[in-house]
Amino acid sequence: MSTTAHSTTPPPATAGGGQVELAIGGMTCASCANRIERKLNKIDGVTATVNYATEKAKVTYVDGIATDDLVAAVESAGYTAKLPTPPRPAGDETPAATEEADPLTALRTRLRVSAALSIPVIAMAMIPALQFTYWQWLSLTLTAPVLVWGALPFHKAAWANLKHGAATMDTLISMGTSAAFAWSLYALFFGTAGVPGMIHPFELTIARTDGSANIYLEVAAGVTTFILLGRYLEARSKRTAGAALRALLELGARDVAVLREGPGGRTEERIPVEQLAVGDLFVVRPGEKVATDGTVAEGSSAVDMSMLTGESVPVEVAPGDGVVGATVNVGGRLVVRATRIGSDTQLAQMAQLVEDAQNGKAQVQRLADRLSGIFVPIVILLTAATLGFWIGTGSGLALAFTAAVAVLIIACPCALGLATPTALLVGTGRGAQMGIIIKGPEVLESTRRVDTVVLDKTGTVTTGKMTLVDVHTAPGQDPQELLRLAGALEDASEHPIAAAIAKGATERVGTLPPVEDFVNVEGLGVQGIVDGHAVLVGRTKLLADWSQPLTAELAAAKAAAEADGKTAVAVGWDGAARGVLVVADAIKDTSAEAIRQLRDLGLTPVLLTGDNETVARSVAAQVGIEEVIAEVMPADKVDVVKRLQAEGKIVAMVGDGVNDAAALAQADLGLAMGTGTDAAIEASDLTLVRGDLRAAADAIRLSRRTLGVIKGNLFWAFAYNVAALPLAAMGLLNPLLAGAAMALSSVFVVTNSLRLRRFKALAANRDVRAGRPAGTRPAGETLTTDR
Repeated sequence: MSTTAHSTTPPPATAGGGQVELAIGGMTCASCANRIERKLNKIDGVTATVNYATEKAKVTYVDGIATDDLVAAVESAGYTAKLPTPPRPAGDETPAATEEADPLTALRTRLRVSAALSIPVIAMAMIPALQFTYWQWLSLTLTAPVLVWGALPFHKAAWANLKHGAATMDTLISMGTSAAFAWSLYALFFGTAGVPGMIHPFELTIARTDGSANIYLEVAAGVTTFILLGRYLEARSKRTAGAALRALLELGARDVAVLREGPGGRTEERIPVEQLAVGDLFVVRPGEKVATDGTVAEGSSAVDMSMLTGESVPVEVAPGDGVVGATVNVGGRLVVRATRIGSDTQLAQMAQLVEDAQNGKAQVQRLADRLSGIFVPIVILLTAATLGFWIGTGSGLALAFTAAVAVLIIACPCALGLATPTALLVGTGRGAQMGIIIKGPEVLESTRRVDTVVLDKTGTVTTGKMTLVDVHTAPGQDPQELLRLAGALEDASEHPIAAAIAKGATERVGTLPPVEDFVNVEGLGVQGIVDGHAVLVGRTKLLADWSQPLTAELAAAKAAAEADGKTAVAVGWDGAARGVLVVADAIKDTSAEAIRQLRDLGLTPVLLTGDNETVARSVAAQVGIEEVIAEVMPADKVDVVKRLQAEGKIVAMVGDGVNDAAALAQADLGLAMGTGTDAAIEASDLTLVRGDLRAAADAIRLSRRTLGVIKGNLFWAFAYNVAALPLAAMGLLNPLLAGAAMALSSVFVVTNSLRLRRFKALAANRDVRAGRPAGTRPAGETLTTDR
């Protein structure tokens, strides 16, 4: 039966190559995922990864393969597959014709009914005082609907797998519960268990029993209910684990006020955000969400970027500044010109990166998948061997049967299948909330091994923008007056250094006065009249030409700044040199703290830059980096990474520019600053949405913590099966206890993974939100790290 029908026209069954994400239905365990994956990968030209936790298959295929062929392959394995649903037309609020009821609701109903019927059955079997004259027949009456209807999903899945010559964990559950029920029917109708007054001794202990007078209705009902409970908790936890991604997708605005030109001037028209086009002007009032990525055309305001960066301090924006869709305008009215819409927006790309990561598989998960794929047939053989051994030793059919059923039930490796996907789901979701995008599960293994971190200087350790960093004045000169006059003159220039001085002056003294007779002296500087003063700003030669030489103090300050690789600009007016302004690519306030955190994680930082040695050494000294590689051409950065790797180092690279993309791809772990170029982000393994280097330490900590949880989950899943199977085979484990233990192991793994939701940034990285200066800590507070 085709499963691709939708309320809107489904995507065409193209025969061109590409990538598609199929929604898989009918999977009940990791063995199912492994089987579907093998089925798809048998098709020539197809590479598929099936994730049990997300219930999706990510499939890459070559030309000549139609998407319908992929769906057919999944269906031939006994499961369902759906192609992505195309977006509905704007304003279409009608529900899809084929929308199914919430599977969690159906599962909850099945669990409640089964539990209500099973509790009396288990109670009567466990408590002899409740065993009235014909209690066993009431147990049969209550157990029958649990086995037939409550366990129906297990039976259907087992039958579907049997038709395809396969066995999964549902096979084990169906066989175990059916065998327990069948044995009970035999004992009741053909044995002595149905006689009036039969007493059923039952102990929840690890001990060998022959079961000669026993019925196993409580096993059939109890195991079914316990496993339904495990499946329900698992489904609910998976939904919770994916909440971060769903929240991300739902953050965007629903409609937008677009400005339209008309005969009477500009008017506002409110339209669904889906109808917005690139180039449209739209209004964002205080308190509203920005509809899509764009550039501020009119107005100034503060924008709450916490959704995107995790940073609660609003960012000031003015005309020319970029804004991101789904962020909140908390200040004045803005008019924004749309630059990216739909799936091109930063929010949509973040969500896609998170989902891609969640659908991928780490190496540890591939090992677990392979083991679960061969585990079920081995368990069935072990069950038969257990049954044959106890019968052969003359221990009786009842004891043999009890041990065999316990082996069937305890062996289900559900926890094994959930160990990696749930941790990855929660870890990547938490990362997205913190502004850390983990692109793939293989990143987790890389973070554990990294020992060297190479840092690009410009835009990573420094701001990447020229900034006014120092003001030196002649004796008796007011620094505020110096900034006011020099800033006003530089504000009329378009040179980057002039822009840095003008911006710095505006921030420190406020509004700048107007300029008259402005002249740009090519190669030397600028001159003009400000507040009646003839002002000169530029090289010392410009001032010398007007007989305004620098004083000894100013000349020394200029020389010291240039020795540090900074740019010094001389200022004079009314016949005398008045001061020197120092401009440089300023080091980010958080960089020194970030380097300390990276060292605490056991990493050796290396500064890599195309700047001269003097500038690079100065920056490195200020942030605490000892190893510097300077004067490197952009094309040679990848060679530096290769050289470090050849020395046996496991290298992480942090960068933000187009010239860093190749090095990011070459590194064992690439981290891109989210404020950087698309090329750098595309080439990286981790994206730090904020332009804050401290996020690199948090990203590595989160990755390592996630990998640690995965390994812990796998250990307990393996340990559980290794420890419990021999007990079951020796007849020391009651089948009811086996079912409970199997269900609880899955719940443990999911619950352990959910602990990642509580992961927090380092205390020092939360300083801004706590109102403390970045990088400071209260006395006595220590920096905790995760290795």
